Amino acid sequence: MAEKKMTPSRRNHLKSLLLQIGQDMVEEQEREAEEEKRTYMQDNCPRLSIPGCMHELQELCRQLHKQIDLVDDERYDIQIKVTKSNKEIEDLKLKVQDLNGKFKKPTLRRVRMSADAMLAALLGSKHKVSLDLRGNLRQVKKEVKEEEKQTGDWRKNIEDKAGMDGRKKMFETEA
Repeated sequence: MAEKKMTPSRRNHLKSLLLQIGQDMVEEQEREAEEEKRTYMQDNCPRLSIPGCMHELQELCRQLHKQIDLVDDERYDIQIKVTKSNKEIEDLKLKVQDLNGKFKKPTLRRVRMSADAMLAALLGSKHKVSLDLRGNLRQVKKEVKEEEKQTGDWRKNIEDKAGMDGRKKMFETEA
């Protein structure tokens, strides 16, 4: 049996018919959703009649607060169920992936890497600081003060400066 090819005009005509049918179905679904919303609002949300006196108004407010609390409780419960089911879906997806065996975990190898190379790999081009701490240190030369050169041993100076005579000598020499 030889298959007959469809002419382009026939194909375009069938395609447009399918698109038109699909568009009609979408419009029908939108109408149904709007009708469901309208009936739900009529059933669960009666018309609001504002009372004239203050006591009735306060009672209406209390009643509305109770309804709000109930709706919040329901919303919270539904939200928890949705998050739980989403987590279960993700877990099941991972299990399916594992069962398919398409993604194998590679065996990890130990890699010797310096701290600089590791930071460069983690931070990319942002890494500019070197961790060679000894190389970053400055060389400081110790300068010997002239007073220390002249005085000599500090133990000898302590005996000279001890007592009132030593203090007196110290002030006289400075002045």
